[in-house]
Amino acid sequence: MRKNRWRSARFPAALALVSVLMFTASNAEAVAPAQMSLDAKLINGEVYVKASSLVAAMGGSGSYDSASKKYGYTPANNVPDVVAKVAPSVVAIIGKPQDGQADNRFSLAHGTGVVVKKDGLILTNAHVVSDMDRIVVVTSDGKEYEGTKKQVDETSDLALVKINATNLKPVTFAPVPLNVQVGETVVAIGTPVSFSLRNTATAGVVSGLNRSVDSYYNLLQTDAAINPGNSGGPLVNMKGQVVGINSMKFVDVDIDSMGFAIPADTVQYVLNQFSKYGKVMRPSLGLELEESWSAVVGLPTNDPMTVTAVTSLEAMNAGFKTGDSLYSVAGKQVTSIVQVNELLKAYLPGQTVSVTVLSDGDLVTRKLVLAADSAN
Repeated sequence: MRKNRWRSARFPAALALVSVLMFTASNAEAVAPAQMSLDAKLINGEVYVKASSLVAAMGGSGSYDSASKKYGYTPANNVPDVVAKVAPSVVAIIGKPQDGQADNRFSLAHGTGVVVKKDGLILTNAHVVSDMDRIVVVTSDGKEYEGTKKQVDETSDLALVKINATNLKPVTFAPVPLNVQVGETVVAIGTPVSFSLRNTATAGVVSGLNRSVDSYYNLLQTDAAINPGNSGGPLVNMKGQVVGINSMKFVDVDIDSMGFAIPADTVQYVLNQFSKYGKVMRPSLGLELEESWSAVVGLPTNDPMTVTAVTSLEAMNAGFKTGDSLYSVAGKQVTSIVQVNELLKAYLPGQTVSVTVLSDGDLVTRKLVLAADSAN
C-alpha cells in the first residue's frame, strides 16, 4: 500500500534541471462572503449603504460621476489585478542546504517569501531557511540580495530574513480576527519546482478552516495549486490581502489539491512576538496531553483529554497529576491539543489561567501559572 505523506520541505533546485513542470493560474470566480456588516442609513423606508463601506468590505474600486449622478463600482474579482497588486511584495529565496554536497554547485534548495517591511525584512517558512547557508533573495524586479537569518520559530514554521534593501513594497495582511469563508477565492504566489518559475500564480478557493494536520496551530486548507518551492509564499484574497503563508501539502498519487497555509492571525502573532521579544514567548500548561480516540480520528466529540505527564513545577504545585481528565482552559472547553495551543496565544509564560479537570472523581477548577514552552 502506498503511504500518504506530508510535504513541507523546501525544494532542491537541482531537480529542476531534470524536469521542469509548467503551471498556470486557473480562472476562478470570486465568492462573496456569506454575510457582512455595512454602514447604512434608513431614509424614507429605503436602506442606503455607504459606497465607502462597500469598497472596504468587498474590495474593488468605485467612483461617483456628478454629471450622470451614478456610482460606478468595479468588483475585486479579477485574479490578474490581485496578482499585479501582490507580486511586487513576493520574493524568491535560494541557498545551499547545510547537508548539501560541498562540491556540487547544483546542490541547492529554494522557497518563497514576502516583504513585511520596506527596509528589507522578509517573512518565510522556518523550514525554508533554518538549515540554509548563503541565502540569496531575488525580488520581483530581478534584483539579488544576500540574506541573513534574523529569527526562526520552528514551532509555527515561520522565520524572518533580512536583506539590505530599501523602498520595498510590504504585503498587506488581512485584519485580525481573520474573516475567511470556505469557498472564498484565493490566489497563491510562489516559486514552484524550479527557481526559474519565480512569481508563479495559481488560483483556487479556501477549502477548509481550522485544520490541524501535523501542526502546532490551526491551518487554512486550499485547493489552489501549491508545489515544492511555494513554501513561505502568500495566499491572498480578492482584496490583495494575505490570509495565509503557504506551508505544506498532502502528497499521494490518489490525492489532489490539498494545500495548507498558516493563517494571518497566527502570522501576526508570531511577528508581534518577534518584534517585542526577539522570539516567540510561548506559554505551556506544563502538561503532556493525550486526545481521545474520537478527536484523533476527527469525529465530533466532547471527550476530554487525558494528562499523561506533569512536566512543570507550576503544574505540580497546582495539584495536577497523571490520569486527570482535562475539560477546559480559561473557561473554554478543549478537546484537542491544537485548541489548547490556540487559546494560549493570548498569554505569556508566568501568567495565570484557570484549568478545569476531573481528578479522583471530582470536577475541579485550578489556577495554573503558565510555564515557558520547552521549545522557546
